[in-house]
Amino acid sequence: MSEFLSHHRRRGDMTTTEKLWQVSWSLVFVITLIASVGFLMLYSAANGSWDPWADRQMARFAVGMVFMLGLALVDVRQLMKWAYPVYGIVFVLLVAVEVRGEIGMGAQRWIDLGFFQLQPSELMKVSLVLALAKYFHGASLEEVGRPFYLVPPMLMVFAPAALVLKQPDLGTALMLIAGSGVIFFMAGVRLWKFAVVLAAGVGAVPIAWGFLRDYQKNRVLTFLNPENDPLGTGYHILQSKIALGSGGVFGKGFLQGTQSHLNFLPERQTDFIFTMMAEEFGMAGGLVLLSLYLVVLIYGFAIAVRCRHQFGRLVAIGVTTTFFLYVFINIAMVMGLIPVVGVPLPLISYGGTAMLTLLIAMGCLMSVHVHRDVQIGRRGGYDEP
Repeated sequence: MSEFLSHHRRRGDMTTTEKLWQVSWSLVFVITLIASVGFLMLYSAANGSWDPWADRQMARFAVGMVFMLGLALVDVRQLMKWAYPVYGIVFVLLVAVEVRGEIGMGAQRWIDLGFFQLQPSELMKVSLVLALAKYFHGASLEEVGRPFYLVPPMLMVFAPAALVLKQPDLGTALMLIAGSGVIFFMAGVRLWKFAVVLAAGVGAVPIAWGFLRDYQKNRVLTFLNPENDPLGTGYHILQSKIALGSGGVFGKGFLQGTQSHLNFLPERQTDFIFTMMAEEFGMAGGLVLLSLYLVVLIYGFAIAVRCRHQFGRLVAIGVTTTFFLYVFINIAMVMGLIPVVGVPLPLISYGGTAMLTLLIAMGCLMSVHVHRDVQIGRRGGYDEP
């Protein structure tokens, strides 16, 4: 009987009920818990009101959960089949942003759908992971070792990264490149090739500096010396550090943050929401949130290790790495460890496309978990043992 069930799972011929039993409901609970923290912080950011941020974020989370659980039940081979078409659609949307995109906060990143402001660069984070995982699925180390074999995936990475950088959105462009680098490494690309790309990148810094907008240059200079212009370019990060320090160990209490509620802290509902949380709940509250994030990362890496097919392993690693980059960049940014680049705190910061993207990514991760024993051939079909 157990041998029959094992063969059943390898073929992926599970019923919907069987798939629902395979879903990692403990991971769903942790994700919901993190999002609930976000709802409370958005309630606080609006000075004790669900409007205008918390209620909309909850509605988006509910829609995103439907997408997440729906994707968890989709056969992982279907995700592999649609990886390239989805990547192509999102890439076209990125091009459309250049032509008819909406401008907000000095950047052209959104497409107005009437009922929703879509940010294609967020969707590219997931579609790129799927496309690279499909490309490297079944590839031998000998194939990966050929320089020309790496040209198509490098184009898949740097073409959208260049479009995103032009918007301009330095943070997302760096996330696309860094997340893809981990997939390249897990696929078997040698370290010396990364060293060559890194050296080329460092050599191009002086050239790239000339193409940066004035405000982007100011962000870098402010990072190096934020006290140089405390009421101008250095205002954001200085106020963030003040709020972080004033929270102490246990914080000032819910709705009691002075820096945020007296409007000293800018963008408290988006980029600097972790700072507001640290002011109200202190270092203890921040560590609790980081612990929840760590649990999600552990789940992601565990799913990658247990998966029996290369496509699923690379998807799980790619999604988990992207999630880590969200957390690391945002928290390092508000602490002044890296320049401000506008990356949201996952499942906490206000934002529709970012929320949906993260939950779609988690749905792909859960699909890998549910179909972890499926044997996939090089062309994406069932591979007979």
